[in-house]
Amino acid sequence: MGWIEENMKSTHFRQILSQAISLGMVISSALIIWKGLIYITGSESPVVVVLSGSMEPGFKRGDILFLYMNKDPIRAGQIVVFNDGRDVPIVHRVIEVHEQRDSKEADILTKGDANPHDDRMLYTSSNRWLQRKYIMGRAVGFLPYVGWLTIIMTDKPIIKYILLGALGLLVITSKE
Repeated sequence: MGWIEENMKSTHFRQILSQAISLGMVISSALIIWKGLIYITGSESPVVVVLSGSMEPGFKRGDILFLYMNKDPIRAGQIVVFNDGRDVPIVHRVIEVHEQRDSKEADILTKGDANPHDDRMLYTSSNRWLQRKYIMGRAVGFLPYVGWLTIIMTDKPIIKYILLGALGLLVITSKE
């Protein structure tokens, strides 16, 4: 009888170990995909969620934007995501660009499509213009409303914890 109980404990331990390794592989795969997207797109955050209505009607709250960043100059009319030191990046349209002749730097002015005024008052730096180093990327595509899950989990953290707990429980209790 002792051999059977010991064998069952060993099998149970192997199942738990197998599930933990599977979870680790899923997390590692997601991280590798994210880092690959960062490398391919040239953007520190290749996917962002629109959090406000400042870009309506073009982009609505909850839309997911795909970003791309390269060495090409920023042009008026492009939609960019910038972060000049705040917690949340901002998605707005470039309305004016002043290129400096002696260097490749440019002064950039942005504005939300639904906003009555430009963003000069939003910039956290003492400058009244944005520098290219604050631009995270240009919007090259979007998925409407897919980002609402992120917004809901940010607004109501208890939902995030319930969802993560349910997923963890699912991984632990699965038999494969």
